[in-house]
Amino acid sequence: MPRELTEQEELRRQHLDALREAGVDPYPAEEWAVSHHAAEILNTFDDALPEAEGAEPFRVRVAGRMMTKRVMGKASFFHLADESGRIQIYVRRDDLPEGFYNTVFKKLLDTGDLVGVEGEVFRTKMGEVSIRAEVFKLLAKSLKPLPVEKEIVDEETGEKRIFNEVTDPEFRYRRRYADLALHPEVRNVFMKRAQIITAIRRFLDERNYVEVETPALQPLYGGAAARPFATHHNALDMGLFLRIADELYLKRLIVGGFEGVYEIAKDFRNEGLSRFHNPEFTMLELYVAYRDYDWMMDLVEEMLEAIVAELHDSTDVQVGDHMISFQRPFKRIPLLEAIQEKTGYDLYLKSRDEIEETVKTLGLEIDASMGVGKLIDEIFGEFVEPHLIQPTFITDYPVELSPLAKRHREKEGLTERFELICNGKEICNAFSELNDPLDQRVRFEEQVRLAREGDDEAVNTVDEDYLRALEYGMPPTAGMGMGIDRLTMLLTNQDSIRDVILFPLMRPIGVMPVHTWVKGPSDLLNAFAESINGLYLAGEKHVGLLKRVTPIGGGVGPGPHKTSEIVVYFHHSVTSHSAVFLTNAALDHFVRERNLVNKRRHFIVSEGETEGYNRALEMFEMHSKEQDGETGSMK
Repeated sequence: MPRELTEQEELRRQHLDALREAGVDPYPAEEWAVSHHAAEILNTFDDALPEAEGAEPFRVRVAGRMMTKRVMGKASFFHLADESGRIQIYVRRDDLPEGFYNTVFKKLLDTGDLVGVEGEVFRTKMGEVSIRAEVFKLLAKSLKPLPVEKEIVDEETGEKRIFNEVTDPEFRYRRRYADLALHPEVRNVFMKRAQIITAIRRFLDERNYVEVETPALQPLYGGAAARPFATHHNALDMGLFLRIADELYLKRLIVGGFEGVYEIAKDFRNEGLSRFHNPEFTMLELYVAYRDYDWMMDLVEEMLEAIVAELHDSTDVQVGDHMISFQRPFKRIPLLEAIQEKTGYDLYLKSRDEIEETVKTLGLEIDASMGVGKLIDEIFGEFVEPHLIQPTFITDYPVELSPLAKRHREKEGLTERFELICNGKEICNAFSELNDPLDQRVRFEEQVRLAREGDDEAVNTVDEDYLRALEYGMPPTAGMGMGIDRLTMLLTNQDSIRDVILFPLMRPIGVMPVHTWVKGPSDLLNAFAESINGLYLAGEKHVGLLKRVTPIGGGVGPGPHKTSEIVVYFHHSVTSHSAVFLTNAALDHFVRERNLVNKRRHFIVSEGETEGYNRALEMFEMHSKEQDGETGSMK
C-alpha cells in the first residue's frame, strides 16, 4: 500500500511535473564533467595575487547538492555541497537563459536537488569565495526533503544545540544516505576506514604477501568459536554455512606452498548485536610460513604504528578520555600473570573445580558447560580486559581456549597465542599455528564434546579435509586475525561499531512483535519475570508498549540452573532500540527496588542510548509509584 505523502513531498512532485512541462529534464542522462571540487577551489583561489597580463579568469565546473537557498529578487545565493565540502554559488537572472531564473530556479528548484554549475570564481563583498553561475543545469530532482537542522540557544547558559532527525542514531543507521548527505564528518569516518584498509594492503603487499580469496559458503564452518548462519544450496541439495573465519582455508594454502597469504573479507556470526558486535563484519587474516607468534607480535605493532602515523600524522590517538600511543614497543604480559595481578589468584595448572571455586569467590555467574578455558576467560573479561587502555599483548592462553594454536614450547597447558587489547577491547588474535595433525584431531574432538554438552560456540563436526591437509605437512606458521571494524572504531574515535559500518544490520520496524533477550542469574530473572508480569503489564494502558515477559530455560546438566534467560515482547510499533531501552530500564528498576546485586547482567541485542534509557527508566519508576499509591508497595 503506497504511503501517504507529506505536504513537502506533494509540492516537490508538483515541481517535477512543472519542470517537464517547461522542457527541463529532471533526470538527464548526459555527462556533466566536473573540473574542480569545493575544497580544492577554496584552498587554491587567491584574489590577492596579481594577474599576469592576459591571464584567463579562474573558471570551474562543479556539481553537487543544492543547500541553504536564499532568493533575493534578481539574484540569489545557495551553497552547493559535494564530496569535499561546500561552496557558495551566486545566481543572477541576467547571467542565465531568458526565463530560467524566474520560472525554474526561483519556483521549481528545491534544497536537496542535484545541480551542475559552471562559472568564474570570485570573492563577494562579505569576503566569501563563490562561483558566479553562468551555466546552470539540473542533474537530479529531489522528491524528499532532507531533515532540516534547527539550532536552539539555551537562554541560561548560552549553549548552542543543533537538532534534526539525523542526530537520532536509529534514524542515522537506517537512512545512512540522509546521514551522509547532511554530515560530512560521517563521510570522513568512512574515508578514513578506506584509508586504513589501503594502508594495511600496502604494508602487506610491500612484504610480498599474496592477497587471496577463499569461500564465503562452506560445507563446514571453523576457525573460530561462534554460531554460524546456515543456508541451503538447492541445485546440490546440500546444507552450507556462511564462514565465521577464513583461517582453515588460508592455512590449506600454506600447505600448498604459499609462504605468505592474507585476506580482507566479510565474516558472518549468528550472534547478538552490541556496540562492538555486528553479525556481518570485516576481518584481516594473515598467515606466514616459518614464523612464530613472537615474530607476529613484532609485525603487528610495526603495522599499527605505520597505519596510525599515516592516518593522524602522529602515533598518538585521542579515544574518548584517553590518549592512546601506538609507538612501539607495546607492553606484553601472559594472560595468567595479568589475572593474578588484578585478582591475587594464581590459576596456572589449577583443576576445573579449583578454578570454579575462584570464579564463585569473585562473584561471577557460570554454568556447567564451561570448561577451564571459558572460566578463565570469564575472569579475564571481568577483571582485566576493561582496564587495558594502552595497546597490550596478552599472551600464552590455555589450550582449552585455543584449539588451533600450537602448545607452548615451555609452559604446560598453555599455547603460543596472543591477543592485542586496546581501550578495553580485543583488536587482534594470533597464534603459532598448530601443525601437528594428531594433536589437531584431539582438539577438534574436544570441541565436538563441548558442543554436545551445550556449548553453542564450539564446532560440532571434525573437519576431516583440513586434517588431511595437515597430514601432508604444514610448515611452522604464524597466523593473525584483526577486526577492521574495531580498529576503525579505535582510530576514528567512534563509540559504536554501527558508526563505522555503512549499512549495519537493523531489526525491521512494524513487521512483527519486537523481542529482546536478557541473560543473568536464574533466581533474579525468575523474580523479575513474575514482578514485571504483575506490575508492568498493567502499564500497558500507561505506555502501550510492554506486552509480556516469559522465563525460558538456561544452563546445562542436572540440578538447578546457574543462569537463565527471559524474553521480553513489545508491541509491533516499537523499534529494537526502544525495546532495549525498556528492558534495561525495567530490570535496573527492579534490581534497584530490591537492593539486589547483578554484576553479570548483559543484553544480547544492541545497547540503548543514554537519553532513551533514562526516559524509559523514569517511565517505569513513575508507573511503580502509581501502583504503590493504588495497591500498596509491590516490593
